[in-house]
Amino acid sequence: MAHSHAAGEAAAPEHNFPEKAGEYVRIGVILVVLTALEVGAYEVAHRAHGTALGAAWFVPTILVLSALKFALVALYYMHLKWDGRFLKGIFTFSLFVAAIVILALMVLMTYHYTYAGTLPKVG
Repeated sequence: MAHSHAAGEAAAPEHNFPEKAGEYVRIGVILVVLTALEVGAYEVAHRAHGTALGAAWFVPTILVLSALKFALVALYYMHLKWDGRFLKGIFTFSLFVAAIVILALMVLMTYHYTYAGTLPKVG
């Protein structure tokens, strides 16, 4: 039995996970602050323009804050920071494909709402 226990320990990958709960609390506090900034940005833009999307700075601000929050969650709470290169590659490739699809849909919707009145009616 002792032999299998030692073999199991030798086969286990070496991780440098955060040892203190304090690091997770700090990340949690940062996530709360970023969320508060998102809500504050919405409120400021909505009050100034009647709609949040009326402010030219709103969408880029929300995208940057959301990306920061996503990166923190992926790196620390999903332990991506300590994963191997192969798993990081799969995650990064999937994220890249998702970002391309989202950006393409944003361009398509912008085009649709901007030029929909000039398109010929079908049927």
